[in-house]
Parts: sequence; structure tokens; C-alpha cells
Amino acid sequence: MSSHHIVKEKQEPALYIHNLGNFDEEYLGQILEWSPTLVVNGAIYEKVISLGLKVDVVVNAPEDYTSQENTKSILGPGDEYNTVLNYLISEKYSAVNIIDVEKKISSLDYYLPKINIVLFSATEKSYAIKTGFKIWKPAGSLFLIDVVSYFEATNLMQKDEREFEVVKDGFVEFTFTTTEYVFLSEQL
Repeated sequence: MSSHHIVKEKQEPALYIHNLGNFDEEYLGQILEWSPTLVVNGAIYEKVISLGLKVDVVVNAPEDYTSQENTKSILGPGDEYNTVLNYLISEKYSAVNIIDVEKKISSLDYYLPKINIVLFSATEKSYAIKTGFKIWKPAGSLFLIDVVSYFEATNLMQKDEREFEVVKDGFVEFTFTTTEYVFLSEQL
């Protein structure tokens, strides 16, 4: 039996590519390793298929686009993010990875109670955490945190306004009561 498994039953996070920008193709390959449902912004559909990728869903496709076999097209008013996230939630996805150049995870907070979101740019991976979140990190690892409310963390030292460094190998645990989420970023 092969060690490569195709998982399409919504067990893996979907992947929404809004804008690839300078996103590393090798890292993209790692995200695509488990064959997630691939949703693509219509504006970059041609670029994505030129990379040899099979697109499952196109949002707000241009009128003249030629779809791949079995590619679904979805349309929605206004912001593609609203269309994509509402679609994924209605399709019972529990998580989505998003690739974009400039979106901030905090601007997607409305959707966080309904779907787990990890946002990738060319240089960072951002996600929202709830109080009690715990993660193992080696010493020297950096978190970039926009401090918008009070939080406490074990094994973490502030280096500058937004940069926090893991003091020693081990768990970092975050606790807070002033907000529902704290938004973390890690450098890729």
C-alpha cells in the first residue's frame, strides 16, 4: 500500500489562495501535500493552474475563464473572503489555510468562532488563539504579536514592540481574559 493518501473528506483544512505574491513554491507544496480542497480567487486562477495545480473551486471567476474538469465556480457579492468563508462554513469545513499578500488575521475575526483560520503570507504564518493555548517551541523561536490587549505568557520574553522570543526549549502558554482571541504570527 502506498504511503501517499488522498484526503478529500474535509478532514484537512481547505486551502484558499487569494494572492500568491512571492509565496515560496516549496512551502506551497507542503501545504498541498494532503490534497486539500483548493479554492482560488478568480483573478489568479490562470497563474495557479499554470503551476500544474488542480483547482476545486474558483471564486468570482472572470467571464472568459476556461475551467478545469470538475471545477466548481462560486459567486458572491463584494469581498471574496466573505464568499469563500461562508461557502466553506456551509460545506462544513472546520479549518482553512489562506495565502495572501496583505490580509491581516484580525480582520477575519467575525469568522473565527465558525472556522479555524491560518493565514500565510510570503514571510509569516498568522493565527488566532484562545486563552490556555499551549505550544512547544525551541529556544530562540520568535512570535510576532500585535498587542491590542493584556495577555500573559510563560517562557516568553518581549524583545521589542511586536517581537517576543521563546526563552528556553519547552511549552509556551498564553492566558488572557480581556479578549476572546490573541493574534500570533510566526516567521516562515
